[in-house]
Amino acid sequence: MIDLKVLRENPETVRASQRARGEDEGVVDSLLSADERRRSAISRADTLRAEQKVLGKEVGRAKGDERAALLVKAKDLAAEVKAAEAEQNATADEVNELLAKIPNLVHPDAPVGGEDDFVVVKTVGEPREFDFEPVDHLDLGTRLGAIDMERGAKVGGSRFYFLKGVGAQLEIALLNMAAAQATANGFELMITPTLVRPEIMAGTGFLGAHSSEIYHLPADDLYLVGTSEVPLAGYHADEILDGERRYAGWSSCYRREAGSYGKDTRGIIRVHQFNKVEMFSYVKPEDAEAEHARLLGWEEEMLAKIEVPYRVIDTATGDLGTSAHRKFDCEAWVPTQQKYRELTSTSNCTTFQARRLNVRYRDENGKSQIAATLNGTLATTRWIVAILENHQQADGSVVVPQAMRPFMGGLEVLRPR
Repeated sequence: MIDLKVLRENPETVRASQRARGEDEGVVDSLLSADERRRSAISRADTLRAEQKVLGKEVGRAKGDERAALLVKAKDLAAEVKAAEAEQNATADEVNELLAKIPNLVHPDAPVGGEDDFVVVKTVGEPREFDFEPVDHLDLGTRLGAIDMERGAKVGGSRFYFLKGVGAQLEIALLNMAAAQATANGFELMITPTLVRPEIMAGTGFLGAHSSEIYHLPADDLYLVGTSEVPLAGYHADEILDGERRYAGWSSCYRREAGSYGKDTRGIIRVHQFNKVEMFSYVKPEDAEAEHARLLGWEEEMLAKIEVPYRVIDTATGDLGTSAHRKFDCEAWVPTQQKYRELTSTSNCTTFQARRLNVRYRDENGKSQIAATLNGTLATTRWIVAILENHQQADGSVVVPQAMRPFMGGLEVLRPR
């Protein structure tokens, strides 16, 4: 959630952020009003409790008729205190409910607009000129014995698949290469739970506008995660850290892909289950922007290893997730689609998630402060699409990028079966 102090001192900043996201700015005034009522209720309850304390001492000293009268007054005052406390609790619940509706404040430099209003930060590499008609990743993967969509649909339904043979090797190699890079840069490797409790999912901001994307198990009241960002954000819930933390989470991820009917139905670009290595950082709020740049740099380092053309985009405000203050995506060129497709995403969530999950750190004065959280993709199943299509040869074989070969047992070329 956002900082109430910011709302009180500069409500126009929050209104502007809501407008930039395409969200209702009226909730800002509703929250200000609720917060004023809450503070008034707290003040009244405190005053009445103070009066109750004084009256209690007077009752202890009084005798006879005076004591009887004071006891009647004490009874009436107790009822007033109870009512004031009920009002305090009710207004606190209203404030929390409204706070939960406001997404993180957007970065002032983030481009304003919807999904197509991103800004290209830079483009790296040139799309390859083929001297033959390139084949899409599904045809390549089928010929290589790497991808089986037909049996995936038979077993799990649409948007499920089997990776087998060199396809399975490619994914494991990618994830191992990502894990090796992460640990070399000081991240602690974690294999995370893929089921989390509601308060953890809500704390990361995924139960708002994007809740339809999440699989829920009602019998257990647990959620399947769409990214290891979720369990890693909850890892230090209700804790005070003694310094920054960096984790690399390796997990299976699940997304319902609600609302994507008819989109990317071919192949493994948009699927219900995939694997991913995700970077996650806890830092001081003042260090968050620098950390965001580092996460993006590590993502680009991984993309360089698979030798594909890509671009970095600054995501527009209307396309940011609830928790994101700013987000950069890296999109790889997909030859058969003649366009760039997202492979990585890195978000600066500032203190939004940590405030919800009560994650703090000790400052130089020993005082606890809210931490900042950030996340960034290092590799996912979707990367196989870019590798197969960009490195295909006329005979249907695929050249393995140089950096991946040690993770593929030295295999240099994938050949049709």
